[in-house]
Amino acid sequence: MVIVLKYDTIISPTVVEKYAKPWLQVCLPSQFTREETMSTKQVIGDPIEIGGRKLSLSRAIRAGDYVFLTGQLPFYNGEIMLEGTIEAQTRAVLEEIKATLALADCEMSDVVKAMVWLRERDDFPGFNAVYGEYFPTDPPARSAVLNQLLIDARVEVEVVAYNPNVN
Repeated sequence: MVIVLKYDTIISPTVVEKYAKPWLQVCLPSQFTREETMSTKQVIGDPIEIGGRKLSLSRAIRAGDYVFLTGQLPFYNGEIMLEGTIEAQTRAVLEEIKATLALADCEMSDVVKAMVWLRERDDFPGFNAVYGEYFPTDPPARSAVLNQLLIDARVEVEVVAYNPNVN
C-alpha cells in the first residue's frame, strides 16, 4: 500500500527526505494534474452591460480556489460615475467588488491581490484612505499606476481572491 500526500504549498526537499518512507509518496504542486489544480472554470455574475451594450467580458471567473474579478469602475444607480470625488468613486468601486465577491461566496478578506488604476496622482491619498477602510488588517498585495482610463472615471480596481473552502 502506498499513501499519496499532496502538498499545495512549497516544502523543502530536506523536509521531504527527512520524513520520506517507502510507503509514502509526496507530490509537489508541479506534479498535480490540471484537473486537480483547476477542476472547473466558472463564470460568476450576470453579463456586464453599459449603455444597453453587453460587454465581451465576465464580471468574475472562479478557477479552482481563485476568483478573478474584471476591473471595476465606479457605478451609481446603474450608470458609470463620471463625476464625484475620488473618495466617492473609490467607495462605489469597492462596494461593487464586495458585491461581486459575495456572488462567488468570497469576502473582502479573501482578496490577495489588487491592481489599481488612477487618473490623477493627487487622487492617491483620498483613494488610499477609503481603500484602508475596506482592508483594515492584512491588506492584499497591491499595485497602483497612473493611467488614462477608457472611460472618464477617476479610478478602476481589479482584484484576485483566494478561497479554498468553496467548491
